Amino acid sequence: MSDFLDVLLDVDGPVAVVTLNRPAKLNAITPDMAAALRACLSRVDADPAIRAAVLTGAGERSFCVGSDIGELDEYATPWEFRNRGDYGDAVRALRTPIVAAVNGYAYGGGLELAMACDIRLAADTATFAAPEIKLGWIGGSGQSALLAHAVGPGNAATMLLTGDPIDAARAVAWGLVTDVYPQEELTEAARELAGRIAARPPIAAQTAKANLKAAYSMPLDQAIQYERDLQTVCFSTADAAEGRAAFAERREPVFEGR
Repeated sequence: MSDFLDVLLDVDGPVAVVTLNRPAKLNAITPDMAAALRACLSRVDADPAIRAAVLTGAGERSFCVGSDIGELDEYATPWEFRNRGDYGDAVRALRTPIVAAVNGYAYGGGLELAMACDIRLAADTATFAAPEIKLGWIGGSGQSALLAHAVGPGNAATMLLTGDPIDAARAVAWGLVTDVYPQEELTEAARELAGRIAARPPIAAQTAKANLKAAYSMPLDQAIQYERDLQTVCFSTADAAEGRAAFAERREPVFEGR
């Protein structure tokens, strides 16, 4: 377990579980908590034994409701607020594949955190919202772009312009989440999925993640060429040679991240 109070890091074999641990405040994130989250994620990427991660929230009510609004006035100037250490950026910068286990409210910055993860699973009690417009502002950690990619521009506009929540059933129908589970089964389902990802060769898994991110921002021809270049990098690794040898010998491969 981590030595942070409001963010827990639990490593079990090749899978790390990062838990936002402020359930009495619906896992709203303070500046100190954002710093702790960035530190935990840095530990995940720095440990080659960790090959996949899960991000979730403590308690049954909330995944994360974003920044603690009561602390936003602590920033001395708008420019200081603009240049704060952003927790959504920290998740997006992670090389290690990460699964969001959305166990409750995913509102505002919490929605952005979930969308910053590679895969999202949700409890059947989870709800999702971009409520900033109700308070006079908009999201600032990729909310519009990520929503438009995930659910399409019309559905994104509905969420962004009304601020109203959608439930888990609508979230999966719109493509915001991959699967929905009963609350009591969610964490285990996320761990199991992360475990399957962790069993894959880590260089290939991290390269596939980087390639997918690039595909969002590149023209098609460039994206295909970039993919081919990354394929060549992967093909030259010891893990790829092991995969080919294991296939020929009809045995399970042993991937070492080399």
